[in-house]
Amino acid sequence: MKWSKSLALSVEILAAHKLRTLLSILGIVVGVAAVILMVAGGKGAEQRILDRIRDMGTNLVTVNAGQTRIIAGRQRQLSTVTTLIPEDAQAMVQQCPSVAQAAASVERRFSVRWEAENANTSVLGIDPEGFAIRNVAIAAGRVFDSDECRGRRRVAVIGPTVRGNLFPDTDPVGLMFRIGRIPFEVIGVTEPKGVDANGLDQDDVVLVPLGTAMRRLMNVDYLQTIYVQAKSSDVLDNAEAEIRALLRQRHRLGDNPDDFTIQNQATLLAAERETAQAMTLLIASVSGISLLVGGVGILAVMLISVRERTPEIGLRRAIGARRADIRTQFLLESALLAGVGGLIGVGLGTGVAWSVAELGYWDAVVTWPPALISLLFSVSLGIVFGLYPATRAAALEPIEALRSE
Repeated sequence: MKWSKSLALSVEILAAHKLRTLLSILGIVVGVAAVILMVAGGKGAEQRILDRIRDMGTNLVTVNAGQTRIIAGRQRQLSTVTTLIPEDAQAMVQQCPSVAQAAASVERRFSVRWEAENANTSVLGIDPEGFAIRNVAIAAGRVFDSDECRGRRRVAVIGPTVRGNLFPDTDPVGLMFRIGRIPFEVIGVTEPKGVDANGLDQDDVVLVPLGTAMRRLMNVDYLQTIYVQAKSSDVLDNAEAEIRALLRQRHRLGDNPDDFTIQNQATLLAAERETAQAMTLLIASVSGISLLVGGVGILAVMLISVRERTPEIGLRRAIGARRADIRTQFLLESALLAGVGGLIGVGLGTGVAWSVAELGYWDAVVTWPPALISLLFSVSLGIVFGLYPATRAAALEPIEALRSE
């Protein structure tokens, strides 16, 4: 029998039992749509995490004082270490060939106040180079410069969250507010950056000159973090190795373990991407179970079809149809059921994913490879689950099949 005739006959037979056909493909539709939705959501979450890491800075290497660990989803310093100092940042720029620039920083939470408004926020003392290293853009006003940092000037650049809390209806540039009890002048407001990879609001911050923060606010002579920008993304690993060797030498560690933690942005990106991809794969695999349920539905429908069409099978065999023709006919029907269900599922899944992404309810990235793989898998599933009914139909003897009528 020609494939075109077999296909036309399959369509005719399936169209004759509309309700049964609809119910048999429903599981495939739901399964394929669920897989596409979950993969799109996972890709969206992965992209969001990677964007947040990239927003932290360009070609970034972060050096933290002491050892740090991820606790409750956030990076925590295990103990206070006083060995990291501003001179370390200067030495990195001078002695590490892969380092373009470095910015020392200290951070602590303070109460900030303007007139009747007050809030509790993070105050970050940082070198002027930190704005470029961490991709901090200015929406209004300006940033402080090296002279203001050396002179320990009481100037501040505030984030959008701080502006909303303290100056909801006022342009803050040029106004005086207090950090603790010390007055500061607002000279700039940053562009919104959202939350970082640890879930912290990057806009809830007040940036002040490093010297001002260390002497006037915190009264410390050591650092918490040094933000380092490598000359290119290709030398991030080299920069990390050079910084580690330099700090071990400057801190005279000898055989002792590091008293600092270095985070390479490339390594962090790779780790986060691997975690996100593993989670996406897990969710898609769980969603794929519904595809198996759809395959079982096709198996049940095809077995019912074999039983109902036993006389037809006997008649076709009696007039010369081969076993291979009968097997092909039923396999084609099961593949057609799965293929139509897969196409509808692809349309439904991509449509819903695109809609929720456009409406802003959910971060979703729709890509065609998962849709194509889901479609091919659904057709393969139809063939696999249709194999037993097709073999059973082909095994019927003409006399026994005709006698069943």
